Amino acid sequence: MWGGRAGALLRGWGRRLAGAPGRRLLSGNAASQAGSSAPQCWKCGGPGATARGDGFFCAQCRALQPPDPTRDYFSLMDCNRSFTIDTTKLQHRYQQLQRLIHPDFFSQRSQTEKDLSEKHSTLVNDAYKTLLAPLSRGLYLLKLRGIEISEGTDYEMDSQFLMEIMEINEKLAEAQNEAAIKEIESTVRAKQKEFTENVSRAFEQDDFEKAKEILTKMRYFSNVEEKIKLKKTPL
Repeated sequence: MWGGRAGALLRGWGRRLAGAPGRRLLSGNAASQAGSSAPQCWKCGGPGATARGDGFFCAQCRALQPPDPTRDYFSLMDCNRSFTIDTTKLQHRYQQLQRLIHPDFFSQRSQTEKDLSEKHSTLVNDAYKTLLAPLSRGLYLLKLRGIEISEGTDYEMDSQFLMEIMEINEKLAEAQNEAAIKEIESTVRAKQKEFTENVSRAFEQDDFEKAKEILTKMRYFSNVEEKIKLKKTPL
C-alpha cells in the first residue's frame, strides 16, 4: 500500500533537494505559515518533520523523513552561520545526531527508513567534516554566498607567495630525515594559524573578497600538508 505513495512523495522530496541548496530553515511565524505547504509524511500522510519538532521524524507516526532541503550545514549542526564556531559543541551535536539517525539503529525498520538513515548519516558526516576544519568551513561560508574558488585557480596570487610555496615544496622534496620534515611542518602550521586568524577577521568585517584570497592561500598550504603526511608515511 505504501510503496506507490512513498515513492511519489520521496520523488517530490528529491526534486526539492535538487533545486534548493544552501537555504536556511524557516523559523517563528514563517515556519507556521509555511506549514500547510510542508511535505507530507511518506508513511502516514501527516505533516512530516517540522521545525517545531526534532526535524527528522514524523510528529504523528515517528517515521524517519527525508533530509530537509532548506537546511544548511550550520543549521543542521546547530551552529551560528559564522567562521568562528565552538568545535566542542559541534562534536557533541555530531554525536547526538549519529545516535539519532545512524543506520545501525534502523536495521529492523522498513527499507525506506534504512535508505533515509543512510542519506541522513552521510549528510551529517559531510556537515561535520566541512565545519570542523577552518579551510573547508570558510569555503562553505563563501559557497553559501554564491562565491566559489575553482580548483587549480591561482586567484592572481602574487609572485612572492608562489615563490614561497615553491621553495617549501623543494625543501620538502629534499628532506631526508624526520627533523627536516618536522621543521617544514612547523612552518606550515604557523602559516595556517596566521591565515586562519586573518580570514576570521575578514569574515567578521564581511570582506568576502579578502576571505577568498586568504582561503586560496590556505588551500595551497593544505596541499603542502598532504605532501608532508605522505612524506612521513613509511613506504
